[in-house]
Amino acid sequence: MISITKITNRITAVLTLSFIAFMSYETFFQEKERFSFYENRVLTDLPVFSEEGLINGKDIKQLGDYVTDHFAGRSRWISAKTLMQTELSEKVVNGVYVSSERLLDAETSQRTPVSLNADIFCRYAEQYDGTVYFTAIPSSAGVYGDLYQGHTDTRSESQQISSFYEFLNNDIKKIDAYNILKMQNDNYIFYRNDTKWTTYGAYCVYKAVIQKLGFQPTSYDKYNIEHITDRFRGNLYQRTLSEKPKADTIDIFKYPNGAIVYSCITKGNDGRTNVADIYDRSRLESSDMYSVFLGEPAPLIKITTSVKSKIDKKLLVIKDSYANCFIPFLIQHYSEIVVISPEDMQGTLSDYIDINEYSQTLFLFGVENLGNRTALEKIIERN
Repeated sequence: MISITKITNRITAVLTLSFIAFMSYETFFQEKERFSFYENRVLTDLPVFSEEGLINGKDIKQLGDYVTDHFAGRSRWISAKTLMQTELSEKVVNGVYVSSERLLDAETSQRTPVSLNADIFCRYAEQYDGTVYFTAIPSSAGVYGDLYQGHTDTRSESQQISSFYEFLNNDIKKIDAYNILKMQNDNYIFYRNDTKWTTYGAYCVYKAVIQKLGFQPTSYDKYNIEHITDRFRGNLYQRTLSEKPKADTIDIFKYPNGAIVYSCITKGNDGRTNVADIYDRSRLESSDMYSVFLGEPAPLIKITTSVKSKIDKKLLVIKDSYANCFIPFLIQHYSEIVVISPEDMQGTLSDYIDINEYSQTLFLFGVENLGNRTALEKIIERN
């Protein structure tokens, strides 16, 4: 007579093998996605095996990455793993500090010191006939990191920005965004699930920037604020898939009695132009909702407005993605705004525009991106 123990063991074995077979089938034979919506990245393809690839281990590594990327129910497993880790008091997951209030980048110490790239902007200023303004934006970790001592980098982004500004030429006008945002940190100035600032955070800095540029800021009560989504989860969520913090709200500030946008044109690296929008609402259905501001990345965007003046008001903005929700505030002050994204350029700046057609240049970068020398060097001419 078969004992209860043996029956239990056989049932366990059958269930285990069935589970393994099911998961293997789902992983290898079900239709695969090429892109992870939740992580906003392209997934690894199944390798085409070759003798050379097997010998050097490249095919085996790619196969391992393929299994990892396409494991059945992967996103749910990652979310469960993150939840388990945080419940066991492991606050940092995949380089991100996780709390019920917000996610913060805990790997800021691994960034390239931003002061090393100050020479690029000094060289730009030497080649330029107009006035250069610089605004370095802290990340959410820079503003809120001191609230989570021991889990985030103790070196202040304020110190990094101050050091960077010291290396810039004296004729480059520096604008202090850090202290403006730090004083507002009780308000909704940074997303809970992304390193970047909210539209309100951008507005707080806009008021200081536009005065430095020679204009009076548009007062807050002139805007109609539209909450276009409350489902935004950004780049820190994509690293953890943690749903502990509440999803974020994306706001649009509309000035109903302000300047009209006549055109918004993008120029690609192939020289082709396309009609774009200041606000591309179709991006709310993408894995990158933040790109609702200015739409899909492009090396150059040219905005023309109804602003009229005896002096032709044209501005050149050289920026990273932090500036995307900031740009619309500038529309009330300039007849033409050209926006350059070095990260999306393939050539140098002169391949796209003549910088001396613009009397003012505004650099606006998040401090987390100021270490990317490869992208930043595109703004200066090669010798």
